[in-house]
Order: sequence, then C-alpha cells, then structure tokens
Amino acid sequence: MNLALFDLDYTLLPIDSDHGWAGFLGEIGVIDGAAHRARNDEFFAQYKAGTLVIEEFLEFQLAPLARFERAELDDMHARYMVRHVHPNIRPTAVELVERHRNAGDLCAIVTATNEFVTRPIADAFGIEHLIAIELETANDGRYTGRHRGVPSFREGKITRTETWLASLGHSLGDFGRSWFYSDSVNDLPLLERVTDPVATNPDERLLGIARERGWPVMHLFQGETR
Repeated sequence: MNLALFDLDYTLLPIDSDHGWAGFLGEIGVIDGAAHRARNDEFFAQYKAGTLVIEEFLEFQLAPLARFERAELDDMHARYMVRHVHPNIRPTAVELVERHRNAGDLCAIVTATNEFVTRPIADAFGIEHLIAIELETANDGRYTGRHRGVPSFREGKITRTETWLASLGHSLGDFGRSWFYSDSVNDLPLLERVTDPVATNPDERLLGIARERGWPVMHLFQGETR
C-alpha cells in the first residue's frame, strides 16, 4: 500500500472553498458581504504571497461560525455545496483520486481550510480521511469561533499528517511511495517530505521550484484561472 495526499483548494478544486464560503455567507445576507470580502481578500493575498499569519486569519474566518446553531450551518453549507462546490468538481480531479483509490493507496485530503467547510467536500470526492483545521465546540455543540490543535498549515501539515498516520499505526517512512499533490508554495514543507511531490495547478513560485527540482507538474484545470 502506498500513500496519496491531496491539498484541496486550487488542487482538487479550481476554487478556494474557504474564500468561497465567506463569499456565500455575504451572498445570502448573513454577514456584511462587502466588508468581509475586503478583509478576506487581504488574507487571501497574504496566503498567495506566503506571508499569511494563520492565527490572525483563523480568528477572522471562524468567527461567523459561532453565530449560528449547527443545524443552521449545515443547511447553509448544503446550499453552498449545490451552488458553488458541486459545479466545480471536475472529472479530471475525480479521476486522479480514483486512480489512487483503485490502486489501493491510502488517501487523505490535507488542507488549511477548516473541517466544517471541507468535510462534505471530502465526502463528495469519496475520501474518508481528512486533515483540516479542527474546530473548538462548546458543550451545546456550537462552534466557539476558535480552532483547536495544530493548524494544518505549512509545517503544521507535516505534524498533523504524522499524527494521523501514527493513529493508524504508520509513519511516512512506511510507504514505498508517497504522493502529495498541491498548488501552493505554502505546502513546500510537506512536498519535500514525500517521495513523489506533484506541483498541481501550481502558483508561479511553486512552478519555479518544481522546474528547478525536476518535480512533475500537473494541470487539472486547463484554461481556468484563479
């Protein structure tokens, strides 16, 4: 058995699901769309530039979750999936995942987006294992607007992946081959740890690194831009 790890946003999807979720909340009028979008865009630009401070972003991005009951959030997310996610699940990305599943590889999504947004998306791809930003909940089950544990971001993706594998009785070194598919230079730490890093729909910085190091480059969404 080998290991296949997938980033989510701009890797398996041609959109950023976290950025899109915030936009959807503004679209349906439950947050101040213009103000939230402007701040969200600032953080998104920092992410692309590799300068994002994850704790600052999470404090901002998770706050709206604390305003609603879980049932309300689940209803909104179901609508978000229909409007914005399912139309962006491309056959090329599904085929990539299925190729690894059919080979018997252990598959997981490893993303810096939170588990509330991404769990239904992982399910849509048929991927059981999800490593995402974990959310703190109150005694009544509501989200507090805070995260818990190590954020799955940059080096944190290594920490979280190793912890997950250890829970299954494995380590990264146990696998003859281990793939990580990612679009972002932010994922360089985990890309450097696997046997088969694949720059997938890469940003300019990651594309340059991939070319320098001879890593394969994959474009799942030809003709689509960010």
